[in-house]
Amino acid sequence: MHRSAPRLTRILACAAVPVMLVVAGCSSDSDSKGSGSDSGSSSSEGSSPDTKQSAATVEPAKFAKLPQPCKAIASKTIEELVPKVKNKAGTAGTSSDTGVRGSCSWNGLEDKGVKGSSYRWLDVSFQRFESEAGLGSGEERAKDAYEKEVAKTRATDGAKGVKTSPAAGVGEEATAIGFGLKKTGEDFKYATIVARTGNVVVTLGYNGAGYAGAKTPDASALMKDAVTAAKEATTSVAKAN
Repeated sequence: MHRSAPRLTRILACAAVPVMLVVAGCSSDSDSKGSGSDSGSSSSEGSSPDTKQSAATVEPAKFAKLPQPCKAIASKTIEELVPKVKNKAGTAGTSSDTGVRGSCSWNGLEDKGVKGSSYRWLDVSFQRFESEAGLGSGEERAKDAYEKEVAKTRATDGAKGVKTSPAAGVGEEATAIGFGLKKTGEDFKYATIVARTGNVVVTLGYNGAGYAGAKTPDASALMKDAVTAAKEATTSVAKAN
């Protein structure tokens, strides 16, 4: 009984003050440990939504749309690179979503009489990536696609003498890939430019061959022309936005 007197006195004192003070002060001794534990838990839980929101936030995509593929390269350039072009307006590739993918191609055969005939083919394709939580920003996704496209082109089946080098002045990053390929009994030369601008990957292919005695295209000249066309195609992305 003597030991419980201080506790009894304290209980009576608590009963004499308002209820709020009882909760705040008189219960503190018995629940202090538990309150500390709850406080830590609440703090941890409170920061969780912010953490999740931060992780889900990605940088907005730079470009919202693609240019019209068949208008991405100037008519004058088409005529210079593809003599006797069959369709100057180009042939558009099929796409289920032209806002994400698009392509166009041109080809022509120039008859040089007894000197044979020169064949040229030019094509360009665009692929745009959106920023998506869980997948990354449009630019990050485009960088990944760009690297894969370069690797895919370098590994072209039957390609010989593959040479790779940076393509200066084309988009934010670009790679030039040149190689030879035997096709339809003739020696073809290929020049491919894979470029990235923002969240868009541009792939331009230019190839040619000489028939009936005509000379096989010069690889360096073919690549130079491909870079010129690729610059136009890449620039058209920014103009479309």
